[in-house]
Amino acid sequence: MDKRRMGPQHFLNPKPVVLVGTIVEEKPNFLTVSWLGSASANPPTIAVAIRNVRYSLKGIREHLAFSLNLPTADMVGMADYCGSVSGATVDKVKACKLSVFGGNLRAAPMIEQCPINMECEVLQFVEIGDHTLVIGTIRETYVAEECLVNGMLDIEKLRPLCLCTTSSGLGDYYSLGEVVASISAQQPLASSPPAAVNIPPHGA
Repeated sequence: MDKRRMGPQHFLNPKPVVLVGTIVEEKPNFLTVSWLGSASANPPTIAVAIRNVRYSLKGIREHLAFSLNLPTADMVGMADYCGSVSGATVDKVKACKLSVFGGNLRAAPMIEQCPINMECEVLQFVEIGDHTLVIGTIRETYVAEECLVNGMLDIEKLRPLCLCTTSSGLGDYYSLGEVVASISAQQPLASSPPAAVNIPPHGA
């Protein structure tokens, strides 16, 4: 297949959309981010990239705690709003009519409407260019009962929200599609490798 050079791009798609919760100036604040990922299984650790100018980063640095709140596809309007305005000028909790609850970490407020919430304790800050990578240990996870089937998370019931980048600064929100396969760890070892992908000759 023909390829076009497009320079350095953030085309790692899709990206999960989450709302990072923290306490800033004694008030809960939530920031929408999509640059994050698992960093370690033991201890359970996650890394979140936050732009240095973001108001929420001030609270995370001060309290060394934050929450991750996973919105559903139905919550796209709220998620987009919380990522486009600053908590320095807008009370997002009031503006979006969010119900906030607390867990074990005082400075990690969580959103009741989000079906999954995680409390995280900061392990490390890594400054990279115009962002700071906040690495946090997951201390507790809360899951809505309606998203569980036989005690297991049901992704179709969760309907997680994703972001896909199409060019610098541009992108669209998506919900997940159909299941195509289960990971190999859940299946007997394959006796033969998967079928080769048919790639047309260059220029065809």
